[in-house]
Amino acid sequence: MTVSPDFSAASTAVTAVLGAYLLLGEPWLGRRVYGSLARRRDTEPRALVRYFTFVLAFWWVLAALAGAVLLLSPGMAAADLGIAAPDSPVSTAVVIVVMAVVSVTSGRKMRALAAGGRNVPGLASIQAMLPRTPQERRLAIAVAVTDGLCAELVYRGLLIAFGVGVLGLNLYVAAALSVLVYAVAGFYQGRSGVIAFGFVGALFAGLYVASGSLLLPIAVHIALSVRDLTLPEPEPIGSVPAYEPASKGS
Repeated sequence: MTVSPDFSAASTAVTAVLGAYLLLGEPWLGRRVYGSLARRRDTEPRALVRYFTFVLAFWWVLAALAGAVLLLSPGMAAADLGIAAPDSPVSTAVVIVVMAVVSVTSGRKMRALAAGGRNVPGLASIQAMLPRTPQERRLAIAVAVTDGLCAELVYRGLLIAFGVGVLGLNLYVAAALSVLVYAVAGFYQGRSGVIAFGFVGALFAGLYVASGSLLLPIAVHIALSVRDLTLPEPEPIGSVPAYEPASKGS
């Protein structure tokens, strides 16, 4: 994979501000907003609907900024942001099918564990986001798809391009930096969330660099997000701490 983005002064400024927000502002905002949801989830029937609506709008604003960067840079091609066909369409299709099967299979296993009252690793940390009604479930799927599309465009496409084109980093170093920025976005789930986001961020970055296209990481991201956001709740939220993952019997 080779990218040679030519950022204009305006697009450099926009991306720098966006990158600073993702590194410093997003962890704080995500933790605050999720904490508010966890406190209100059991007492306000539409709390999750409002939360999902906010998340959808916010993600598309970030994606629009990434699109603005491309429009503000006459010397930049869409492929510099990963908007291109994969280097190997056949291999990409095979990986997508395999990951879809893995997501469905693991999702069934996780549902069986939850139905049996057994612990599902990581489920409690997103408990407040798990849907209870058909409307919430539809919104959860919309959020999962939006998350896959917009997060990959911003965190992988834009940030890696910025690292290469503006910071002068090697492609792999720029990808590692994007993983670091993505990892801190998991701060709302506590330390385990940062670790989990770092792990999947490395997976998505690796898929992007290996395929030369955002198509593969987007597909895998959506599959995993849909699986996680449509799982059943492990238990009533009750007294979930505002900013810490819920634990069994809390």
